[in-house]
Amino acid sequence: MKTLADLFEHTLKDVYYAENAITKALPKIAKAAKSAKLKEAAEEHLAETKGQITKLKQVFKAVGANPEGEKCDAIEGLIKEADGLVEEASGVALDAGLLAACQAVEHYEIARYGSLREWAKELGYDEAHTLLTEILDQEKAANSKLTNLAITSINKV
Repeated sequence: MKTLADLFEHTLKDVYYAENAITKALPKIAKAAKSAKLKEAAEEHLAETKGQITKLKQVFKAVGANPEGEKCDAIEGLIKEADGLVEEASGVALDAGLLAACQAVEHYEIARYGSLREWAKELGYDEAHTLLTEILDQEKAANSKLTNLAITSINKV
């Protein structure tokens, strides 16, 4: 990678891979969660993530690239961490840990989409900028919802 356009496409492939990996991880989190509210949040975000994948395909098309993923070590690590919680945690620690793992994923996505959005703007990819802004706003809202859930119920002992 030598140009901002190269970096943009590489990161777009990275996040496309990540979103697809997340669609496989969220059902496991929903199944493992003891809190009905956390299960519901995971299921709702699964539906939202599928919509984001559709938007990412539109971003690829808008910039003239093929929608394909490139292995994302960061998301693999975050998912592995969540899988470890499912295996090792129980009681209050399980839901609190799963929620924290979900937030770690959200924070990763917020960082990636924030960068992609600004790069799209700089590169003159107006349609991509609009779509990436929509996804970024969804990720921020999901993070806010998780924070509220943690404060109001999951982290209560």
